[in-house]
Amino acid sequence: MKKFFKCFLSFNPVSISTFVILFTCIMLGYGIEIFNLFELKTYDQRLKWRGTRPSSGNVVAAVIDEKSLDKEGMWPWPRWKMADIVNRLSDDGAKVIGMDVFFTEPDKSINLEIIDQLQKRLSELNITDKGISEYLEEKKQLSDSDAVFAEAIKNSKAKVVMPYFWHGSKESLGYEIDKEELEKRFKLIGNSVYSMMDYDVALNDEYDPFEGAYINPHAPEVNLEVLTEPSAGSGYIDPPLTDDGIIRRMPLAVKHKEREDVYTAFSLQCAWHYLDCPPLILQITKYYGIDGVRIGRLFVPTDEKGGLLINYYGPGGSIPHYSVTDILQGKIEKGTFKDKIVIVGSTAQGAHDLRNTPFDSGQPGLEVHAAVLENIISHDFIAKTINVPEYDYLAIIILGLIIALILPRTGAITGLVATVGVMIGYIYLCMWLFSEFGIWVNMVYPVFGAILLLYSSLTAYRYLVEEKSKRFLHSTFSSYLSPELIYEMVTSKTMPELGGEARIMTAYFTDIQNFSVFSEKLTAPQLVELLNELLSSMTEILLEQKATLDKYEGDAIIAFLGAPVHIPDHPLRACRTAVNMQAELNELRKKWSTEKLQPGAPLRNIKGLPPNEWAPGDKWPKVVHDIMMRIGINSGEIVVGNMGSKMRMNYTMMGDAVNLAARIEAGAKQYGIYTAVSEYTLNLEYINETGEKDRAINHVEARFIDNIIVVGRSNPVKIYELCAMKGALTEHEKELFNLFNQGMKYYLNMRWKAAIECFAESLKFERIPAEAKTNPSEVYIKRCEEYLNNPPVALGEKWDGVYRLTEK
Repeated sequence: MKKFFKCFLSFNPVSISTFVILFTCIMLGYGIEIFNLFELKTYDQRLKWRGTRPSSGNVVAAVIDEKSLDKEGMWPWPRWKMADIVNRLSDDGAKVIGMDVFFTEPDKSINLEIIDQLQKRLSELNITDKGISEYLEEKKQLSDSDAVFAEAIKNSKAKVVMPYFWHGSKESLGYEIDKEELEKRFKLIGNSVYSMMDYDVALNDEYDPFEGAYINPHAPEVNLEVLTEPSAGSGYIDPPLTDDGIIRRMPLAVKHKEREDVYTAFSLQCAWHYLDCPPLILQITKYYGIDGVRIGRLFVPTDEKGGLLINYYGPGGSIPHYSVTDILQGKIEKGTFKDKIVIVGSTAQGAHDLRNTPFDSGQPGLEVHAAVLENIISHDFIAKTINVPEYDYLAIIILGLIIALILPRTGAITGLVATVGVMIGYIYLCMWLFSEFGIWVNMVYPVFGAILLLYSSLTAYRYLVEEKSKRFLHSTFSSYLSPELIYEMVTSKTMPELGGEARIMTAYFTDIQNFSVFSEKLTAPQLVELLNELLSSMTEILLEQKATLDKYEGDAIIAFLGAPVHIPDHPLRACRTAVNMQAELNELRKKWSTEKLQPGAPLRNIKGLPPNEWAPGDKWPKVVHDIMMRIGINSGEIVVGNMGSKMRMNYTMMGDAVNLAARIEAGAKQYGIYTAVSEYTLNLEYINETGEKDRAINHVEARFIDNIIVVGRSNPVKIYELCAMKGALTEHEKELFNLFNQGMKYYLNMRWKAAIECFAESLKFERIPAEAKTNPSEVYIKRCEEYLNNPPVALGEKWDGVYRLTEK
């Protein structure tokens, strides 16, 4: 014990925190069974905390309930009655009928038995009257309920999907099936989509992508051949067994270990037929396993074993139910089942399978399949971070760092309160992410390891070795230094200094056009939602090009390239960032213009805008569909570093080149362009990857716009419109460049009429939308017309072509 304490005291808070965080990450990677079980329980609680949700209504249940048994008689019903159900659902427009009912034995019919006995007796008596034989055969066909049911399935406009399940062993079956019967059963379920499923196996002999997704059952339990053959397909209904018996996932595809065939679930079968049977691909990733199932353009994410986390909609009854007896008696409104998936099954007491789900310990099994179906066709999935475990590791690291940063700066009581606050905050965050976005972030490992274990370790260390010295440091410095600076002083033994360094960099400014209009038409939450999506996309592009985000100012982004890490080609990267941002914004505009409200979603047009401004059913008003963003780029000497006060510093930039970039972005609106870049950026030399001198102008398509003096400066600067990367101009844009550049030559030579003619032609090819207030060609037409009457210089004098902007 003494050796342990001696070893423990040789550590410091940094090493202790590092050890605990690494230890927790190792536990997460290894997987502690009891922790995993606790995490599953948190999944159940998250579902309950979120509560019941409305489904899309595209999946409904035709239920054999108590009312149906009272009206139609005890179960099982004759097969002609099941045929009637299929016929009525089909006639009402159902697209897919999933039969969550088994028909493994022939239907018992007294009439059929009598006819069989008559035929047998006639045969014994050698009576071969053709008329009698035909009559008996005709009556036999009418009395064969299975044949009637099969005919209904065959002629149904809706696609009928049948179920089957696996017998794990001959003991569970009760007898051993001969080889011929076994092959017959596998042939019957061969109607399954697995035969159309394409999957890529990783090229690694030691890696099995189906590990954990294998089955090795004795035999499938299938429906009668006469009923299975005419059906659209069959799928297994077996949910995976869990330690606590709760169904949280449904395996969409499993591979038979001996037969090497892949089989699909009943719910996936129904969804595939509902989506009109597009290509079905089992997507497998190297070294990970099954990534998901792709149904045409729809991707269904799964875990590495092919299991889909079931995003339940609530306890029993959350999926719309319709009593079968009401369907048989024609009491359901016509069109109720049009273009829907109808799951036919039993909910009557004692006549249905009960499933233990997070919501209900006795939920009808058909609702499990219905929930999976609803998840697939509505693309309503739980994004579990086990598929991207980096998020769980990141949560452990971030929480561990938060605790490691808080505890050394606080007293015992404050540290305890802060730790409890962080824990509650993280639990609430996990609940909120699940409720709002369907994201399942691991809760147990971060709370136990990164918070509780680290808190206990650091608290023990504090009281054993550090508390006395900490009290001295705080009493000495806390009166005039912030806790952050105290920690910096203690750990590095140096005080952070204000100031920065001057270096050649590129400043980057963006701004949304007419952003005040958005504030008038959107509510505050909608505005935040829009900005978050836009700024997230733009920031991601910035970071891809190694830019440094300085700050957000409302809708504006301020960034720079070239610091703190030196990047030689920062002018080119800035140009590439702008081109990619405008392309991404174009995709976002398309997305926003096509987004519609989901059925049952709350009204978003809170401010009551007219239809011409916000079309009914659209998620966003027209102003969002047409959103535009201006970008200004300039390079030069910029001061960058820690700036601010001694209590609060920020790594930022300042200087004349920064101000010029801001002026260029603002001045772009006077020309109706959206990406303005200065000559300094395009012509700044740098050493490229091959070690040669290079300039951004060699790699982009940009047209010269003007030689201007911006407000607040005296020296002119040439600005260009950045249109694309080299070679990416369209034929339309090439023609624009030719006409506009010719017009600029006439303009700079003060040949106003010739310039007007060229600009009038280039006006037809302008890149800016027709509804925009202006564009470069239009600006120069007006300016040339003004210069015709009031030339910029007297006749005979030389003109430098400089234009002074009068607005910021």
